[in-house]
Amino acid sequence: MDSAGLNRGLTNYGDAEFARYLRRSFSHSTGRSAELLDRPVVGIATSTSDFNNCHRSQPELVESVKRGVLAAGGLPMEFPTISLGEGFLNPTAMMFRNLMAMDVEEMVRAQPMDAVVLIGGCDKTVPAQLMGAFSAGRPAIQLVAGPMMTGRHRGERTGACTDCRRFWAQFRAGEISREEVTDVEQHLATTAGTCAVMGTASTMACIAEAMGMALPGSATPPAVHADRLRVGEATGRTAMQLALSGRSPADIVSPASIRNALRVLLAIGGSSNALIHLTAIAGRLGIPIDPRQLNQISDDTPTLVALKPTGSHYMEDFHASGGVPALLHRLRDSLELDAMTVTGQTLGQLLDAPAPWSDPHVVHPVDDPIQKTGGLLWLSGSLAPRGALIKRSAADPALFEKTGRAVVFTSLEDLAARVDDPDLDVEPDDFLVLRNAGPVATGMPEAGYLPIPAKLASRGVRDMVRLSDARMSGTAYGTIVLHITPEAAIGGPLALVRDGDRISLSVRTARLDLLVDENELQRRRAALPTAEARRSEYGYRKLFRDHVLQADHGCDFDYCVPAPNADLAEDVPTNLVARSDRTGPARR
Repeated sequence: MDSAGLNRGLTNYGDAEFARYLRRSFSHSTGRSAELLDRPVVGIATSTSDFNNCHRSQPELVESVKRGVLAAGGLPMEFPTISLGEGFLNPTAMMFRNLMAMDVEEMVRAQPMDAVVLIGGCDKTVPAQLMGAFSAGRPAIQLVAGPMMTGRHRGERTGACTDCRRFWAQFRAGEISREEVTDVEQHLATTAGTCAVMGTASTMACIAEAMGMALPGSATPPAVHADRLRVGEATGRTAMQLALSGRSPADIVSPASIRNALRVLLAIGGSSNALIHLTAIAGRLGIPIDPRQLNQISDDTPTLVALKPTGSHYMEDFHASGGVPALLHRLRDSLELDAMTVTGQTLGQLLDAPAPWSDPHVVHPVDDPIQKTGGLLWLSGSLAPRGALIKRSAADPALFEKTGRAVVFTSLEDLAARVDDPDLDVEPDDFLVLRNAGPVATGMPEAGYLPIPAKLASRGVRDMVRLSDARMSGTAYGTIVLHITPEAAIGGPLALVRDGDRISLSVRTARLDLLVDENELQRRRAALPTAEARRSEYGYRKLFRDHVLQADHGCDFDYCVPAPNADLAEDVPTNLVARSDRTGPARR
């Protein structure tokens, strides 16, 4: 019996012929013709929700994909998955990324489809969809929702969410009134789509295209632009080609694809979150990411794309300036051109086409970069034995080589209670330190963008060195060290930092060190309280706490990640090849 199309993966009734007969009977109730029911099936995974404003244009985008599938001779079948609206989830969308990945994986595997189109956009959605699709092993292609168009406030162009942080900082400093910040609130997110700047959503869109899992030019068309619908139709056609060829993500994505994605991430000044997500995505195929290699690529990759928060432009400007294809042409000499793409062509073959027109103020030439190095840098040292990350493209170079006094906040609640206390003992040269905000402690929220204490903000202080085991929104800016690993909640050195300790940051040497005598650290470690079991937790939250890995493993679940391919893991630090951060069930 043919196992493609609607005949794929028949429901178990003990009688395969009956299962096929019953499935087709139910399918006829949808009003589709018998001829359509005999075609290859392209699933369309959608993630619309009233709790996800970024995705409100998806219904029209789905229709464009269906047109492409039908035109190419396939049967489009739409199905829903979990939707992760970044600003609507408590405690953080990051806690539910792996849940969405599980949903996508199981629905793609369980339902009869020959290929799947993954439609998403909001920050954690694209990585979740790619993680799930990579594990499912079915032919797949990513289609992003597209960015918002910008708004206006008193003659100034504005966009979520870098501008929202800037206006909020001005309000906290007493520079604008509550009435004005309330007015701004209505002019930051004015259309459907993801954040208009190079935040996590836009970064993941560019990475999906760079690694070959989305069509060329598909990352940047705004959600409300006709180009977005044309991309949707073309994606539907390509999905049918994938269905007929049987090419799975494992046939497309290679270590070279991941290195190309890393180079694009660095060149666009992309979100620090992307490293966690890319690590998790690649990990589903057994491809490890070596932080030493990240730094090597970062040191010889110039930052070329001048979008906020690194520059002054927005995603609509990037689209008008040729988008990712224009950037790839700029980077051609440093890319691995034999990497495959969903089109069936290699990256090199795609780049044989003429380069699109590009505004050099938006996508800079290689010989006139915004910065000579990439936007991200992996740090190591006594405070971060397994690493930490700084987004140097959005930071103040004057703070790159600095030693400061620690001002410690022991939790998110402690930060909220004391950061604006007028009696807080803090000066501009101090290091603000937040702990217990990592994946095990709190799901790793975007709390790394610690606010400047009110007493300093009112004096005009706009940046300080800030350290945490949390994440930071890709729309944020500042000299902020993130993802300190191991996190404080599992006994990392961050748990030992006390007010007044001296900490050294060096971007030049990629170091982050706690300058405290080892004997004193051992005394503090012995005094740490024993972790108490979270007896009140159950269901998914218990699953998350028990099985989430640390940031250097992409915060995936220990049982979802295959052992790294021995041929791909050569010379990778042992901490990245370790099977788990704690004792647990073997990975499948």
